[in-house]
Amino acid sequence: MSIRFESKKDLERENKAVKLFCDEYGLTYEKLSPNDIDFKIYKDGKFVFYLEVKGRLKTMYECFPLPIAVRKLLKMADKKEDGVILWACFDGVVFSRIENLNGRIRMGGRKKREGSANDIELMAYYSNNNNFKTIKYERL
Repeated sequence: MSIRFESKKDLERENKAVKLFCDEYGLTYEKLSPNDIDFKIYKDGKFVFYLEVKGRLKTMYECFPLPIAVRKLLKMADKKEDGVILWACFDGVVFSRIENLNGRIRMGGRKKREGSANDIELMAYYSNNNNFKTIKYERL
């Protein structure tokens, strides 16, 4: 069994990102269990899609290529419903519907940590293109 590495700070970043996203589009959200996709998203009380939030410790300007584990994409695809992947950056969020994603797949991840089964794994990487939308945290 692998250890969960989401810290309080990670969860705060996730909540800040989903709140920004939902406020922008007049949506509401429901947090799902730790081993599921992150959120169910609703419009006027009706389910519309699943949302997976990935932390990206960079600004929106420097965040590409955007990474995500292939296993997360498969989990999203197994839902048989619409889905959106959102990367929470320092200054805002970058997101796309999963059917619009087009990237490269290769082994990758992060430096191996004690107790982790998923640090080095099959990853998808997405370069910047017109399929991505952004929302800044603070608008001037």
